[in-house]
Amino acid sequence: MVGTAEAGATQVAAAQVEAYVLVQTEVGRSEEVTAAIRSIAGVVHADGVTGPYDVIVRAHATDMMALGRLIRAVQEVDGIARTVTCPVMAE
Repeated sequence: MVGTAEAGATQVAAAQVEAYVLVQTEVGRSEEVTAAIRSIAGVVHADGVTGPYDVIVRAHATDMMALGRLIRAVQEVDGIARTVTCPVMAE
């Protein structure tokens, strides 16, 4: 769980795969969903936004299999209607 700058820095150093996850929530549930997503290991940032998506997530994982598990954990959060995953090509 990322809750401190130190934990975030450790995850970034170990990460080999990074992605943005664009999340559409059920109406009126974006704050609740954002808070739940922030508690998932590998999530570095989760911010509520306006526009076609309600939450944008930055995630780091050690490999594609780990990223897949992280994305499944995000998708299992109650109140999510749809997600789109955008892997980062280069930093």
